[in-house]
Amino acid sequence: MGKHADSTAEQERVEQQRGEKPQRGPRPAWVRLIVLLVLSVVADGVIGSIYSGVQSNAVALLIVGVLVGPLLAWLVLLGYAKMVRVLERRQAGEVGRPGAVAEVRRGTLLGIGLFAVTIAIIAVFGGYGIHGWGNLAAAIGAFGMTCAVAVVEEVMFRGVLFRIVEEKTGTWGAMAVSAIVFGALHLINSGATLYGAVSIAIEGGLMLAAAYTLTRTLWLPIGLHLGWNFAEGGIFGTNVSGSSDHTLGLFKSSVSGSSLLSGGSFGPEASIIALLVCGTTTVLLLRRARRRGQIRRRKASAAPTPA
Repeated sequence: MGKHADSTAEQERVEQQRGEKPQRGPRPAWVRLIVLLVLSVVADGVIGSIYSGVQSNAVALLIVGVLVGPLLAWLVLLGYAKMVRVLERRQAGEVGRPGAVAEVRRGTLLGIGLFAVTIAIIAVFGGYGIHGWGNLAAAIGAFGMTCAVAVVEEVMFRGVLFRIVEEKTGTWGAMAVSAIVFGALHLINSGATLYGAVSIAIEGGLMLAAAYTLTRTLWLPIGLHLGWNFAEGGIFGTNVSGSSDHTLGLFKSSVSGSSLLSGGSFGPEASIIALLVCGTTTVLLLRRARRRGQIRRRKASAAPTPA
């Protein structure tokens, strides 16, 4: 013990003589959690304000969809990587470039497919109908801004909240905490209901956390989030997570009948069909994660995994 202390002190003296600063460890978990969450909430508010301000202008929607949305998504990822480097003294491997495009594409297609299955089943039982074509500019704008929203919310809930809480509680505790907070956040939307918030906590919060657990990167959950939300509002024109402000899509549509089937004012995410579709997907993702050894216990996740 004494020899080890002497060698450590000697190494520090050598580093000081060379003009090098001894390497420091990551900031405490609560500091990282608060700083990163506050920055994420600010980014989310800015994105929402921009999108709300261009709803009635077709040209602005096109510009937002093609340029502004993707640019904001890139800036959020860049800022997150920088803050992780500052606060945790490591490279943010969860947003590393290798495999990023393929994972986002795979997740986006899966998200669109899952929502298409959900809305098709709802339509079969009379809860959804299409009445004509919608607005292409609005759909393009929705896609661009959904890119930004998906990135900032996945950074917030999976990159920050889930990942840091997992260090203390393990995977199961982190899934529970992040899902509850994810559902509670959607209570502020204009058409929100308590049942809808609970539904999105179960189907969205758990499914996206399972996607992160399986891959240990943010790319698959970002793609899933993007594909699902874009299909919901940008293609099929339904309310998204209790928000009735962004319902212009490729199709003009309406929901009817029991809210248990259609989701009512909250949107299809409050439908029992969405719970079944996303719940099944969550189970499958977690089974694959367990086979890969990605389910972490509290002791195994005491420190962040290096990139």
